[in-house]
Amino acid sequence: MYYRYRQRIIDMDTKRISKTIEDILNRQVRKEAEAAQIFLSYAIWADDQGYEGVANLLFRHSGEERDHMMKVIEYIQNRGGKAKITALNAPPADPKNLKECFERLFKHEVENTTSIYGIVNLAQEEKDWATWNFAQWFVKEQIEEETLVMDLLDKLKIAGGPDATDESLLLLDSQLEQHNDEADMARDADVENP
Repeated sequence: MYYRYRQRIIDMDTKRISKTIEDILNRQVRKEAEAAQIFLSYAIWADDQGYEGVANLLFRHSGEERDHMMKVIEYIQNRGGKAKITALNAPPADPKNLKECFERLFKHEVENTTSIYGIVNLAQEEKDWATWNFAQWFVKEQIEEETLVMDLLDKLKIAGGPDATDESLLLLDSQLEQHNDEADMARDADVENP
């Protein structure tokens, strides 16, 4: 049964995204894969430096970035396009300290947000409302991603920033091991749950 159904649709065009949308989504596949590698690389660096909590958070986040990549691949395939896997850039060199690590991650997230906005803008130009709607999940996710890294930077600043003592870094690291990967969003707050 499946073979006969599949044979029928092979003869018809089932692609429901334009070449330009397919291309920009495939670029996002690569960006998400590179993000997974960056978080993985920084997690390994943090683990090597003895920051077990930071490493744990970044290892988990690397998996989340891979999940984002798979979400885009699935969307491309479901819309009749063809996802493409391309070579990745090597992750950047190890950071010098936690501050530089978190600052680089924030910069990376802001760049990824810009990329997502490019998808939204192109989908709107082409009146591809399915892709526009799909990209809204990523817009919300990027708000959370940027907020998460800003929270890390704030916590590091409170711990003493570049002058943080070993004791305050140890406390910060142990707190980050328990850290929720999703940032609280202002729009989710209400009177009972500020």
